[in-house]
Amino acid sequence: MPAPYPFGETVRIVRTGPSPGRDPRGQPLPGPDESFDLPGCVVAPREQTPTVGGSEQQGRDTVIVGWTVYAPADHPRMPLRTTDKARIRGVTCEITGEPGDWGRNPFTGLRGVVQFAADRVTG
Repeated sequence: MPAPYPFGETVRIVRTGPSPGRDPRGQPLPGPDESFDLPGCVVAPREQTPTVGGSEQQGRDTVIVGWTVYAPADHPRMPLRTTDKARIRGVTCEITGEPGDWGRNPFTGLRGVVQFAADRVTG
């Protein structure tokens, strides 16, 4: 079944537009807010494997570091940019790596999804 998924979540993509110039100290000014919603996404938690022999492994802790998101590829504001951020369940996340476009299913011809990793912003 192609995205958007009828029971999926809405993920907010936080995007800043191009800088209109520089301030008196030469620093770039933030561009306009170009954020938008991606409805019908599948959001799956992503875990980090603890270091072998480390204290986390000894305690058998699983650490959730972010989410894998499967988003509709046909949204008019696509493609995503590596400079975008994603707000998922009220948490702002960095989009890590290049978003992956699944293209078309060779058996059905249906449009696939765009998959991306969203890591929690810390510090």
